[in-house]
Amino acid sequence: MGSTAGRCIVHARWGRILAACLLSLLPMAARAQGGAQDGQTPQWRPALHFSPAAHWMNDPNGPFLLDGTYHLFYQYNQAGMVWGHTSWGHATSPDLVHWHEDAIAIPATPNEDIFSGSVIYDRQNRSGLGSASAPPLLAFHTSVFYNNPAHPDGTQAQSLSYSLDRGASWRPYDHNPILTLHPDSRQFRDPSVFWYPDGKCWIMATVVGDAQVVKLYRSTDLLHWSFLSDFQPSGYRKPGMLWEMPVLVSLPLDGNAHDKRWVMIVSVNPWSIAGGSGVQYFVGRFDGVTFTPDSLPPAGSDPAAYDWLDHGADHYATTRFANTGSGAPLLIGWMNNWDYADAVPTAPWRGQMTLPVALALKTVEGRPALVQAPAPSYEDWVRRQGVATYRDRVVGGGQSWRAPVRGDVMDIRLTLRRGAAARAGIVVRQTPDGRTGTVISYDFAKGNLTLDRGHSGNVGFSPKFSLVHIAHLAAPGGVVSLHLVVDRSSVELFANGGVLRMTDLIFPSAGSDRVSLFSDGGSTRFSAIRVATPAR
Repeated sequence: MGSTAGRCIVHARWGRILAACLLSLLPMAARAQGGAQDGQTPQWRPALHFSPAAHWMNDPNGPFLLDGTYHLFYQYNQAGMVWGHTSWGHATSPDLVHWHEDAIAIPATPNEDIFSGSVIYDRQNRSGLGSASAPPLLAFHTSVFYNNPAHPDGTQAQSLSYSLDRGASWRPYDHNPILTLHPDSRQFRDPSVFWYPDGKCWIMATVVGDAQVVKLYRSTDLLHWSFLSDFQPSGYRKPGMLWEMPVLVSLPLDGNAHDKRWVMIVSVNPWSIAGGSGVQYFVGRFDGVTFTPDSLPPAGSDPAAYDWLDHGADHYATTRFANTGSGAPLLIGWMNNWDYADAVPTAPWRGQMTLPVALALKTVEGRPALVQAPAPSYEDWVRRQGVATYRDRVVGGGQSWRAPVRGDVMDIRLTLRRGAAARAGIVVRQTPDGRTGTVISYDFAKGNLTLDRGHSGNVGFSPKFSLVHIAHLAAPGGVVSLHLVVDRSSVELFANGGVLRMTDLIFPSAGSDRVSLFSDGGSTRFSAIRVATPAR
């Protein structure tokens, strides 16, 4: 769901609900307008990433594809700029780039908050909630109960809502909740449901967050669920760490359909690789009952010994799109960190999503690893934009080259080829005087990739806003490729074809629209330089 253990759950919520209802009567444009009003920040409104017109958003929930339209749900507080009063917001897109914010799909009530979950298309009407001619969409979500005679306040259990009109409206199942723990738990949440063809059944992965355990269940009718097993490996654990938003996905290793592995993806908070919130994963096997990881680092190992989906600070609660067919699985996450999420200096909204990515599993440095690349629909869209290409550039030691292209939204691709340099890289969202910008650099001697946002603009809104993120990256033949998706308030970095990913929020000052290349301690050849400046 994406809350921390210490976050209060409000019991008396009628005043906020009334305010939210009044707000919902306003036209969307009235809620979204206002770059000119005091305190609002249109300069940081993302162009390539979804954000709501106004108010708080966190975890993505239940994304799916149906009839050529992508649907995205998300944790949403329509009454304020901080977490609470959690409903499912709703947005739709034809291409994962252009989003339309729709009406709230599953609203909170005075007696129930709606936490994270997943949506599946019940094509065969196995639930019996639709018909053969009108199969239902089923939304599995966590209910948090208040003033409920059957459950103590704060109890979390799994519930079901369904749609008979292709996602336009939703109604609760009459016999909710469909899955509870005994005794009741305040940390049982985030149902992720998928079809398991080998067992001809549906599998649900959930978590007990404070126990750091994934619980697996099975069903044939999507209404009645039986327990399978727990996944609770030894390894990297810290006091107060929560596990959330499990995703279990099957992938062929190196494209070999005869060598399929399973990957368990789990969001952890706090104590991630970059501090605060992050996403860990395990590669292993699933036999229909138990998920078993291939191998784990020895107890007490450094966090870097484990596998992380992202080495930046601002990627959490990732989840998978459903009903996308036989192509590569697509993921999307929340671009934020619970360390400072309620202090992020944007208005009238707070929260945005990561770019959707396609997943693959490849052998990297002798072991299976997830590889991520922007979704094909995004790549198709970029190819239709104006793309500037540049000849190879050799930048001498201590020198830099400023690209003639400018913009606050860019898609940048380039390759670094080692010469005599110890370190080389690129600066994006740079000011004309070169004093501020976000620096991405590669240390050829140490084999480390660094994203430094210490001089990226507004960095003082929270003492927990970590400034420098470093990860190991091999450079075969002394070559490193970088793909940067630069938006008005973020940088997403995919290195060496997506072997390494870093996602970080930034809040640049006005006029920070320059790009430059640099080399330290000797020369570096920059090649295959391509820059798209989308017209948004």
